[in-house]
Amino acid sequence: MGESERSGNSDDRRSTDDQASPADWPVELRGITESLVTTLGPNDLWNVAALGLHPPAERDGENDGQSDGENDARGDGRVTARTWGNTRTRRNFHRQGGGYVQFVRDPVDFVDATLSIFEVEEPVLDSADAWVEVEVERVDSGAADDTEWEAWTLTPVESGVERETVPTINRGIGAVVEATVAASRLGVDAYDQSELRERLSYFEAVGRNCGDDRVRTALDRLRDHLDE
Repeated sequence: MGESERSGNSDDRRSTDDQASPADWPVELRGITESLVTTLGPNDLWNVAALGLHPPAERDGENDGQSDGENDARGDGRVTARTWGNTRTRRNFHRQGGGYVQFVRDPVDFVDATLSIFEVEEPVLDSADAWVEVEVERVDSGAADDTEWEAWTLTPVESGVERETVPTINRGIGAVVEATVAASRLGVDAYDQSELRERLSYFEAVGRNCGDDRVRTALDRLRDHLDE
C-alpha cells in the first residue's frame, strides 16, 4: 500500500513532502517498543497482532512486552522481533514474508489485537499514527517453557506518518498494555496464575482511575474477551 492511498483531510495529517522516507523507520526505537502488526492471511484479510520491537543494540532477555514480541540479539543493525507459538503472525510471516508494523495509541485496538482474532480489510489501521511496511527474515528459533519461538529481522520497505501529536503521559494507556500482558499469559503453566490475576486487577484499577473513556472501553473489552 503506497502513501498516496493513506492520504486524508484532517488537519493533523502530514503532507506528502513531510512523509518519512521509504526504507526508513519513522520513529526512533528505544527499549521494547509496543506495536501492532498486520499480516495478510489466506482469507485475504489482514490479521492484527501485538508485536514487541527491539532496536539493533538491544540484547536478548525476558519478554516483558506483548505475547507476540521479543528480541533477537544478532547485532546486524536491524530491528528485531520474536513470534511465540504457532500464531497467525508467524504463519503469515512464513507465507507472505512481511507485513505492516504500526504505531498505535488506541487502547481498544491493543486489547483486541492481543486477546482476540482481529482481522481487517486494509493493512493500515485507522488508529495508526505511523506505519512501516517490512520484509521479515527468520534468523533463529528455539523453545522456552515448552513454547516454540522464532526470531525475525524486520527491514523497512516503505513508511508513512499519518499524524503528528504532542506527546502526553497517561497512566491509563500504560495500564491497558500491562493488563493485556497479564491477560495473555493466563492459562500458561510457566506463569503464576494468582500473581497474574493480582496484576490484572491492579492495572485495571489504575486504568479505570487514570484513563479516559476509551481506556475504560478497552478494559471492558478485555473482560469480555476473558469471559468468552
